[in-house]
Amino acid sequence: MITHDPITGRVSLHSPSAMPRATTFLWNRQLILQLNCRGFVTAQHAQPEPSKYSHGPALEARTFMQPELPYYAHHPGRFVYIKDELDRGLYSIPHEPVRRPTESFCFSASDSEAWWENRERGLITQWRVRLPPQDAVELWQLDVRNAGPRVRRIQLYPMFSIGYMSWMSQAAAYDRALGGILARSVTPYQQLEDYARIRQLKDMTVLLHDTAPDAWEASREAFEGEGGIGAPDGVQADRLVNGDAVYESPIAVLQYQRTLAPGETLTLRFLFGPVADAAEARTLGQRHLGRARPPSPTAPATAQRGVRLDTPHGELDNFVNHWLARQVRYHGEMHRFTTDPQTRNYLQDAMGMSFLAPRQAAEAIKRTLSQQLADGNLPAGITMSRNAELKYINRVPHTDYCVWLPFTLRAYLDESGDTELLSTSIEDSSGRSATVFDRVTMAMRWLVDNCDHRDLSLIAQGDWCDPMNMVGPRGIGVSGWLSMATVAALREWGQVAVEQGDDALARSLRNHADRTARAVQKYLWDGEWFARGITDQGRTFGTAQDEEGRIFLNAQSWAILADIATASQAAQIIEATRRELSTPFGMMMLAPAYTRMHEDIGRVTQKHPGTAENGSIYNHAAAFFIRALFRIGRSDLAYGELLKMLPSTGDASQRQQLPVFVPNYYRGAVEQHPRTAGRSSQLFHTGAASWLYRILIEDLFGLRGCAGGLRIAPSLPKTWQQARIERPFRGATVIVHYQRHDEVTHPEIITEEGILPSESLLRVRPGHRHQVQVKLPPAHG
Repeated sequence: MITHDPITGRVSLHSPSAMPRATTFLWNRQLILQLNCRGFVTAQHAQPEPSKYSHGPALEARTFMQPELPYYAHHPGRFVYIKDELDRGLYSIPHEPVRRPTESFCFSASDSEAWWENRERGLITQWRVRLPPQDAVELWQLDVRNAGPRVRRIQLYPMFSIGYMSWMSQAAAYDRALGGILARSVTPYQQLEDYARIRQLKDMTVLLHDTAPDAWEASREAFEGEGGIGAPDGVQADRLVNGDAVYESPIAVLQYQRTLAPGETLTLRFLFGPVADAAEARTLGQRHLGRARPPSPTAPATAQRGVRLDTPHGELDNFVNHWLARQVRYHGEMHRFTTDPQTRNYLQDAMGMSFLAPRQAAEAIKRTLSQQLADGNLPAGITMSRNAELKYINRVPHTDYCVWLPFTLRAYLDESGDTELLSTSIEDSSGRSATVFDRVTMAMRWLVDNCDHRDLSLIAQGDWCDPMNMVGPRGIGVSGWLSMATVAALREWGQVAVEQGDDALARSLRNHADRTARAVQKYLWDGEWFARGITDQGRTFGTAQDEEGRIFLNAQSWAILADIATASQAAQIIEATRRELSTPFGMMMLAPAYTRMHEDIGRVTQKHPGTAENGSIYNHAAAFFIRALFRIGRSDLAYGELLKMLPSTGDASQRQQLPVFVPNYYRGAVEQHPRTAGRSSQLFHTGAASWLYRILIEDLFGLRGCAGGLRIAPSLPKTWQQARIERPFRGATVIVHYQRHDEVTHPEIITEEGILPSESLLRVRPGHRHQVQVKLPPAHG
């Protein structure tokens, strides 16, 4: 059902019905497409706020990218109806909207394009899309080849959804001079002060062609008629009527009537996207349809190539070598396609970019600190332009933003060795200047002050789990997870302070971290695991006494990551999480999932059981748990959980996802809803990508940067007898070969210059290819 090419990384699905939810995504700096295997497309372009140009048939809720997006017959898509004049047979590529099975089907995804192929009675049809490096347009190509022995007379109807554009004004018509269908609209508004913004929007949608059609239709209602989207009247007739849309829902359909000799191929190219006016459409058409083939997207020059694996697990290699760095880079460059990314997301996405484009990571850190508030706290969202505004969730007071600074900065320092960043002066919006080091210290002092009388961290209306909005709105409730994360952040920054020679600051941070750690032990240890928090009403939740939400994964992971849990507690935690939270698809975020509103916890309890933060396998949280397992030497268990996080061909029919990105979550609530357990959210926006990339490099393969070079301390699973990784690092390439040897009793690390000393520190030289041999003892037990 699913195949992948180990050389190119291309992943192919060979059934349109076995995994109807499967998707991939493409992006450039102006546009993002999520492409469904059956031909549905969700598209947004930046202007600067994300906007749509291909709509559904009714007024839509235009918000952020949604998990588990439901598809329907009229969901926007890019389709081609194919009619064979010899037998009047009708089918479509990719699969929608006719839904007629063909002799063969293939949906194929690579890093730069997606394409579909159908074969039916000797006719091979390919339908592919690419994006140019910059312009907000889709470039489509249709190839139809007659592979049979007889002449074929066919009708082709490329159909691009435009949909319900506006209740104020919408229309569409074919423009011969332009060479395509241009749909016009006006974004609805009522307040006069909105006009200045509205008049700058790209409110038109254009479909351009490189080959003139025989006929066309621009009215959706006229095209569908009584046959509907599956068997439109326009296709059933011999010829489209060259109609327009006059305050009617537009569509863009072209008709081509062709005769193909045996062995002959027909190629048609199209451009689809938003434009401000006909002049811009004409310029785009000349730029992209005046060439023999559309240009291939180019990777940003600032990004280095990611790691390359060669391990006993081929699916892991294919995913990491071809897809994971791509997802990390998307997050770091596009900021989840918003102009005000949540601060926690922005920083963790920048953390991932430390391994791919350190300069971009540094810029993200500086941008964040330039928006620091006077009290040392960070804003809820980072505005990416002067005109951007904080929206939606970024208007809700959360208290976790500062904790992500030390983890992101540590990743950058370890990867780049650029300690000069710490002395860089950053000016905030009020004109106050301070160094990066001082600003992060201010943030740490804000965390210190954000504690109650017990030395536990206040939660306000949410922490990392932002829908936990009713735990502490009165300023009393505390977050167990944030208390632990604060301990970890203070200790991390305290170590940086030591490295910078500020021992007094390091002692101060350590002292507060120790006080908070003692408070966590005193107030939150529940006998087998740590509680999640204490509400405004004084109720401790996430305990064995709770019927719902008894145990939360994050509290257990961070108790270990922050070095709060004792060795015996860590053992109890691992046993409890495996018993209470483990599933074949990964660790659930909490269990049992909430089934009713808990007004002292908040809207997380209103989410459907097993989805999002309410008991799903939330991969961001799973990544923290995996890192915690590596931290305490449980590498085999960590590796097993890591594999569960990755979409796999082995259980693809249940997960319904191609192995081309890590999803935000898989459905949980395994005991409550076993039928849907493991189903992917199909949402590729997730902090799990950056953490997973870091875990693979630093924990699994044990290649972590430091001031002096690259430390090597692998934690490979016992089942691996050998492995290889090629890893860019500070302008050099480090190639490490791992091999188990019966005669070895402890790891031996051999370089061109001999055996490394006990600290296993490789000093790299820019431009050099370092070859390293790591001899590992045999696996026992």
